[in-house]
Amino acid sequence: MLDSNIQDWREAAQVISPEGRMFIDGTYLDAESGKTFDNVNPATGEITCQIAEGGTGDIDRAVAVARRAFDSGVWSKMSPSDRGARLVRFADLIESHTRELALLETLDMGKPISDALSTDLPLSHSCLRWYGQAIDKIYDEIAPTPGSAVSLMRRAPLGVVGAVVPWNFPLMMAAWKIAPILAAGNSVVLKPAEQSSMSAIRIAALAVEAGIPEGVLNVVPGMGETAGRALGLHMDVDCIAFTGSTAVGKLFMQYSGQSNLKRVGLECGGKSPNIIFADAPDVDAAAEAAAWGIFYNQGEVCNAGSRVLVEESIAEQVLEKIVTTGRAMRVGDPLDPETQIGAIVDKTQTDRVLGYIESGRSQGARLVSGGGQPDAGGCFVEPTVFADVSPDMRIAKEEIFGPVLSVLTFKDEAEAIKIANDTIYGLAAGVWTGDLNRTFRVSEALHAGVVWVNCFDHGHISSPFGGFKQSGFGRDKSLHAIDKYTDIKTTWINLG
Repeated sequence: MLDSNIQDWREAAQVISPEGRMFIDGTYLDAESGKTFDNVNPATGEITCQIAEGGTGDIDRAVAVARRAFDSGVWSKMSPSDRGARLVRFADLIESHTRELALLETLDMGKPISDALSTDLPLSHSCLRWYGQAIDKIYDEIAPTPGSAVSLMRRAPLGVVGAVVPWNFPLMMAAWKIAPILAAGNSVVLKPAEQSSMSAIRIAALAVEAGIPEGVLNVVPGMGETAGRALGLHMDVDCIAFTGSTAVGKLFMQYSGQSNLKRVGLECGGKSPNIIFADAPDVDAAAEAAAWGIFYNQGEVCNAGSRVLVEESIAEQVLEKIVTTGRAMRVGDPLDPETQIGAIVDKTQTDRVLGYIESGRSQGARLVSGGGQPDAGGCFVEPTVFADVSPDMRIAKEEIFGPVLSVLTFKDEAEAIKIANDTIYGLAAGVWTGDLNRTFRVSEALHAGVVWVNCFDHGHISSPFGGFKQSGFGRDKSLHAIDKYTDIKTTWINLG
């Protein structure tokens, strides 16, 4: 698949016929209102297909179906090993449709096809497979009570979970949510981002093919302010699992309070610091990783290392390496396997990124590289690097979600920590140092859910991911994700 050339992918894009309808109770359906919206390829501006615009009535129907499936026990009461086997089969089916799903991801949100094939799809099906293999290995508990009683503590699925996922990693983020939700025995209503609905719609049918009962996984595409809001306010939804902006995360907290106090798990924005000390084991390697830490996936990554903090004595060396690395990255047609940076998801986001670049200029940052749009048409932005950035500038404080890097300098460890923590976010951070004591001091002092040392954006499905502060709460990945979708039920048995 990786050997396919640009012409092969362009031909495949011309003949693919994506499904745009919602999926409820095992069937593809039009929206109750009959409304649709255009699915636009951000690299070309062409309309790929029409997507059903789900509304309140569609959410009501999907939730009712999910509740019926849950209460019937067809999935919730199935043995963990049987649920797990079907999730593994689901993962296998997704893997067997890798080429189709990767193409849908690229057409949807503009990511390079090579990234969709090498990263997004493998991490999606491996996530489902991991939870399928793990769920029958989680034991319940017995409390150390007096001999006159036995206290059993069992994990109980919550019921109906609404999963709302973003557009930057459409399938992978969906997998991070639905894998532990389903493994725990819940039913789910998945609302994909309106910019990138096609892969979520497609895998719904694969779930049924894998043996997951009809009504357990439902997909309702639509706008956040209608379908997303309806899901957040629904009185029969027990939990919302959300990944997206902090502003929208706050809305889901409000929806919970205005409705049934449903549980909410949030993975929101970030402004992650990537700190490079002069004693880093390899300064050039740190700088190259810093470039990839912001430019990968067009900078549309919640934990992107959008702030690089460099010790003053090596600042010019690091800046030169970052700029050289960024300029060498190939920006272009996402269907070209040689492309390393594709298109921004849509015109709205492109204009937002360009607005931040202008803000950096106007506030006095030094534009070292990039700053414009390449001659490629579509929604493209050059890898952009600003130096002489101060912590109070907008480009250093606000999440841009594009390929824009702010380089700041520091004199000593204390100043580095102060600058790194000077943000409303706390999702992730990077530290580059050869000093073991500094590794522990700095990683402990950073207010971030994940700290990478001498690397950036590394991970594994067994390692939890999530943030502090306004980056949200709760964890995706690992067995800790199961905690979000279960409650502890205590049964006290009197033996006297």
